[in-house]
Amino acid sequence: MPLDVVIVGGGPVGLYLAAVLLRRGLSVRILERRLTRDRHSRAIGIHPPALAALDQLGIAPSLVASGVPIRTGQAVSRGHAVGTMPFSDISGGFPFVLSLPQHRTEQLLEEQVAAADSGALLKGFEVEGVASDGGHVTICARPAPGAPGSEQTIRASMLVAADGARSTVRDLMGFPVRRKTYPDHYLMGDFAASGLPDDAAVLFLEGDGIVESFPLPGGLRRWVVRLGRPAGGAGPDDLARLVADRTGHRPDPASNTMISAFSVRSTLARRTVAGNVVLIGDAAHEISPIGGQGMNLGWLDARDLAPLMVRSVSGRHDPAAYRSFEDRRFRAALRARRQSEINMLLGRPLPAPALALRNSAIRGAAAWPALNRWVARRFTMQQEAAG
Repeated sequence: MPLDVVIVGGGPVGLYLAAVLLRRGLSVRILERRLTRDRHSRAIGIHPPALAALDQLGIAPSLVASGVPIRTGQAVSRGHAVGTMPFSDISGGFPFVLSLPQHRTEQLLEEQVAAADSGALLKGFEVEGVASDGGHVTICARPAPGAPGSEQTIRASMLVAADGARSTVRDLMGFPVRRKTYPDHYLMGDFAASGLPDDAAVLFLEGDGIVESFPLPGGLRRWVVRLGRPAGGAGPDDLARLVADRTGHRPDPASNTMISAFSVRSTLARRTVAGNVVLIGDAAHEISPIGGQGMNLGWLDARDLAPLMVRSVSGRHDPAAYRSFEDRRFRAALRARRQSEINMLLGRPLPAPALALRNSAIRGAAAWPALNRWVARRFTMQQEAAG
């Protein structure tokens, strides 16, 4: 018998969608290339609308207990406060942004999947072929390099690609994409926390470029520095020196648990639905990590897609509903990309007069409660709260 749904990609987005569909009685298989979970912190920010979506599984209390609620955003420049943005009024249920390493989020979601169907997650497989006859999708998968097992051929009513920015399914199916690059490069790392509030994100708006700092569980803090060129082989000592030069705070290089460099690009698929194949998450829309919207955007894709899929596999497939989903989520991706571009613009280097003018504008906005709240809602994706 064909399955109801195959999901390619067992990251946070694919696991969430699988858990929701399994709870609603669908038969699901997840094909995940990795054999083991990446223990680096990776994506850390869970915004209130996504946390509400995750709570459909009843796991919000576990997520919050494992993470650090960020309750304010603080802007600092040249050692002086520029403005504070409280998150207390942004959401009735979750008035904060939750900081939680991605591997812990994935662990909690994987437990939900296993509780519903212990055989749903197939690790160590990569897709090599996809064919759709309009009624069913046939997926051919082979063991990933170094993984045991043999080739698999799986038939399903629907296929969801949640396999990331370099989506194999997207390429195999020929979904066209538009790519955009930016002159922004970053170096980030996690270090032992010291000297900053443990419930605040702090943005250092400096002339040489922004430095961002976020609390993490376990007495750690993430530091992110904007660079004018790719970081190359920079390490913890280099990042600690950059942070100290711009902010006066010096993370201890010996305490570093993760270091990563990235350059920014965006990739948007204008079409994300082709019959019974659907793209979600980074497979549909890769945007800048600055602002932490990407993973959240994927969860909200899955939130909106799940009820459509339940109806489809029960014989009530509605093409118009999928077109509406596709258009709605594309517009959400455009909004998120625009917000990320604003975030990056605010962090670019400025000469002293322009820096003073920008800081003055931010100080004025922060002092106006209605505008402060509006900006806080934008930064925490509240426009996505209604599913």
